[in-house]
Amino acid sequence: MSFGRFDQGDEAEAMSDINMTPLIDVMLVLLVIFIITAPLLTGSLKLDLPKVEAPAAQQVPTMLNVGLRKDGQLYLADKAITFDRLKARFAAAAKQSPKTEVHLSADAAVPYGDVAQVMGAAQNAGLSRIGLITQQPAGTASAVAR
Repeated sequence: MSFGRFDQGDEAEAMSDINMTPLIDVMLVLLVIFIITAPLLTGSLKLDLPKVEAPAAQQVPTMLNVGLRKDGQLYLADKAITFDRLKARFAAAAKQSPKTEVHLSADAAVPYGDVAQVMGAAQNAGLSRIGLITQQPAGTASAVAR
């Protein structure tokens, strides 16, 4: 805390220090108020909901995990499948939910044309959410692109 003098003379300087004590007091009071009122803001209604026998709504988006090995063998959820049966499965999934996601994992040695055929079959069936599964090289740290 600074005190003024009576004999300022010719060298009267302005006080350049800000007294922080009142500011800190106000901040602590606000902090205590927020700590006390925060639990009151997250209240919920206490309701006795009616009991209804109905099927549960689907919240989880359906996914089809498709694998393609370098020898050309197709897999759907770790089970071998033919290309025609895969197209039928795509059509059935699109009929059930057009938001079904297709996750395509292909061996690095698979020709691009084979991957494009699987993607085209999914799009022809009406599935537009297609993701290609990749893996980071060993020893590479993940970085954010800027």
